[in-house]
Amino acid sequence: MTNTRPIAWVKAARKDFEKFPERVQTEGLAALTVAAEGGKTDNAKPLHGLGSGVFEIALDDRAGTFRVVYAVQLGDDLWVIHAFQKKSKKGKKTPQPEIDLTRERLKRLKEILR
Repeated sequence: MTNTRPIAWVKAARKDFEKFPERVQTEGLAALTVAAEGGKTDNAKPLHGLGSGVFEIALDDRAGTFRVVYAVQLGDDLWVIHAFQKKSKKGKKTPQPEIDLTRERLKRLKEILR
């Protein structure tokens, strides 16, 4: 029997995620489920500079490139912190404004969960 952690969402991240194309949402939820079960999919990687336990899922579609950022070391739940469509065509690096927003949401969430 698998010990699956609950998946919790920052409200703004959930709203943004729900705007993604249906296929991207399905793939993203599947990757989050694997993470909640203690695994990691091939399209998930650590998001450096935000502390350990923060990961980014990369989702590609004809409509564009989408990202879902989650944290596994916040309380008992897996927390989805940010979801966005990557607009930059330059490389695979996550744009700095998205990193800054993720950092701010992570900080606020840690304060709330204390």
